[in-house]
Amino acid sequence: MTHVVDLTEAAAFRIKEMMEHNEEQGAFLRVSVNGGGCSGLSYGMSFTHEKEAADREDLQHDIPIVVAEEDAPILMGTKIDYKQSLMGGGFTIDNPNAIANCGCGSSFRTVTKQGTPENC
Repeated sequence: MTHVVDLTEAAAFRIKEMMEHNEEQGAFLRVSVNGGGCSGLSYGMSFTHEKEAADREDLQHDIPIVVAEEDAPILMGTKIDYKQSLMGGGFTIDNPNAIANCGCGSSFRTVTKQGTPENC
C-alpha cells in the first residue's frame, strides 16, 4: 500500500508526545494543504476527531492519519520528519511534487497547483 505521506520514526515520536500533552489520544493527525504562504500553498498539520467521507485514512507508527482526497495528489510521496538541533526542533516536510519552496520551508507550489501567494 502506498502512503500519501510517510512519517519517520522521529516525527511519529514527537506527534505522540504532542497528542499526549494536548490530551488528543485517539485523534487523527490531519495533514493538509492550504492556500497562502510566500509560494502559494502551505502545509497544515492538526489533530481532529472528525473523519470526512472523502478523506484517505492511513495508520503509521500507531498514528491514524487523514488526508483530504483533494490534497492527496499534491502530498503524494511527502516525507514528514522531526529534526532536533541546538537551536530547537521542528518538523521538516519533503514534498517531491513541490517545484518551488519558500525559505521558511512551509510554503510551496506544484506544477498543477499554484495556490494563492502572499507577500512575505
